[in-house]
Amino acid sequence: MTSIPDHKPTFHAGEVAVQQRLGVDDKMAHIGAQVIRDHMPQQHRDFFAQLPLVVLGALDADGQPWASILSNPPGFISTPDEVTMQINAGTLAQDPLHEALVPGAAIGLLGIELHTRRRNRMNGVIEQAGPKPHGLTVKVSQSFGNCPKYIQARTPSFVQPDTKVTTMARTASALDATTRSIIERADTFFIASAHPMAHVGATASQGVDVSHRGGKPGFVRVDDDTHLTAPDYIGNFFFNTLGNLTLNPRAGLLFIDFDNGDLLYLAVTTEIAWDAHVTAEFTGAERLLRFKLQTLTYLPAALPLRWGPSALSPYLARMADQEG
Repeated sequence: MTSIPDHKPTFHAGEVAVQQRLGVDDKMAHIGAQVIRDHMPQQHRDFFAQLPLVVLGALDADGQPWASILSNPPGFISTPDEVTMQINAGTLAQDPLHEALVPGAAIGLLGIELHTRRRNRMNGVIEQAGPKPHGLTVKVSQSFGNCPKYIQARTPSFVQPDTKVTTMARTASALDATTRSIIERADTFFIASAHPMAHVGATASQGVDVSHRGGKPGFVRVDDDTHLTAPDYIGNFFFNTLGNLTLNPRAGLLFIDFDNGDLLYLAVTTEIAWDAHVTAEFTGAERLLRFKLQTLTYLPAALPLRWGPSALSPYLARMADQEG
């Protein structure tokens, strides 16, 4: 999802195909037109202004989606009007999107406040970027809210950035013990996906999206050093992520170590598993996402935020641990 506003259908062909598969397309055509706006309501503008972070999705020069994160003390995000967002923060030099956030690029933004379990989305196009390393101005294409499902509540605090991150960063084509451990302990990750036309911004629904996924610790299964499996639970039926993946299997995953600020970025290709005998591997899953790792970037202690103990989402109470 993203790009310039227009009067075409709210959902693109991939999103509609998933909605049709599950018999909710007529309902969602009506709901989508009501809740997905081409501007930010005041409530959303106020919400973004109080955040210490924003999660983003965008494409690199090769068309690979990546999920990333920007942070600064609250107030670093402002909205001079209902269709413009300004972000006073920049990516680290080692971030996979460091050179990709340029004028004309499609971008998906997720504002998420973990301790209150609130989240709102804003997808659009970068109008201005820089001077590096700070500053983005984004033109709104789509603005909409999300429910609090599967968000683990945890409260952030700022710490002094670790200057060693530039020398300790590394890339790889397979998981090692450190990066595998981050995934195996995770109760949260973020996924960026893109419509095949995102690089040209054909319509408001054909761009980049970034979304949250949550579960009990260990809900993402590491099958081997290049393959992961994650359950996909019932959601809001927009199917922004699954709709993009139906048309374009490339995705970017972001895992955060909330204890020490480590960031793990994964570039993956994705297969959606729909069969009931397969989804039974994870209690409560509606389908599974199978990820094949292409490359990763690991930045230790890169995020200047730390979080206290987490409270598991009440929506996960009925979800058992993975079955195997």
